[in-house]
Amino acid sequence: MSTVLDQVPGQEAAIAYLKQAALRPHHAYIFGGPEGTGKSLAMRAFAASLLCAEGGCGQCRACRLALNDRHPNVFIVEPEGRDIHVETVRDDVWHNVYRTSPEPGRKVFLIREADRLNAGASDVLLKVLEEPPGDAVLILATARPDEMTETVMSRCHTVTFTPLPESFVIETLVEQGAERHQALLATRLTGGNVGRARRMASDPDGLAFRDAAAEALGHAVKGHSGAFEAADVVLNSAKRYKKSIKSQLDVELESFKGDDGRLDDSYKGIMRRVEARYLRRERRAERDYVDWVLMALSSMLRDDVMLALGGDPSWRINLDLDREPHVSPVRAARVLGKIEEARAALAEDNNLNMRLLLEQAFLEISRTLAA
Repeated sequence: MSTVLDQVPGQEAAIAYLKQAALRPHHAYIFGGPEGTGKSLAMRAFAASLLCAEGGCGQCRACRLALNDRHPNVFIVEPEGRDIHVETVRDDVWHNVYRTSPEPGRKVFLIREADRLNAGASDVLLKVLEEPPGDAVLILATARPDEMTETVMSRCHTVTFTPLPESFVIETLVEQGAERHQALLATRLTGGNVGRARRMASDPDGLAFRDAAAEALGHAVKGHSGAFEAADVVLNSAKRYKKSIKSQLDVELESFKGDDGRLDDSYKGIMRRVEARYLRRERRAERDYVDWVLMALSSMLRDDVMLALGGDPSWRINLDLDREPHVSPVRAARVLGKIEEARAALAEDNNLNMRLLLEQAFLEISRTLAA
């Protein structure tokens, strides 16, 4: 019988294992594999299979809610800033795992980017894994399972997700309604991350981060004054993205209202969790967006280097940009190093002044281009 798990593309071995596991689930699983291989979709589908009376029919209320991260029995844990903190695991996992579930049935805990659990959070989670209640299943997703503690790893069943070929991701997006040229561009810009590529190909503003990167680079080549203008471009674009997340929350909360326009009391618990999840996303929105812009800058400079060294134009990441290279390959390579330094600083420091980071990065880029 076809189930919601069959909707996860390109991971036949992992899905075959999970379909069997859904019949008699272990208390904890690790979904390990590179970014964009379908782990998030598989988490939601596996949660639906565990909560659905039919094992994941895809049509019932339980499936619809689980597939949209809105089931009252599904608890979601995500990083806030760089890490997943001990308070987050204590509040969202420890305090809920031993309680009666909001609705009859299992409780499912989805821990995204689990390699970001700090030491204290891992210790709290380990206590749950050592004494798991019979009605709870924990699913941890990570692109870096080697960075997780052995004690946590040893108490989970690992499900491996393999990289998806570029051609497979493109065909998947085309089948879902994207134009082929959009699918190819989105696939290359996201490095084959099928989830991000899908959103980029379908969102009219999906390339806004790259537009900001191109505009910022155009300012940076003008010298020191242009570096400050470049920082302004990126920050203003990041603010617009952050504002859009608040709009998404408003739309999601509206969907909890009944036909009479009132909020359904039975959804109050999940609504509070949705609000908390969006608040965490809003807090890290600027950081995530700036990182996307810096990666887009790297992709354009990479294209410049590749073309200057005689590479085939079809190998470009930014296939739709017909632009003259700003710099020589040597200088472009040096600028790429400056960008990676900025990205490393962005990843390491939670209290980073974003304007200061960008101004310093673009000043360094301007100096390198002018050298």
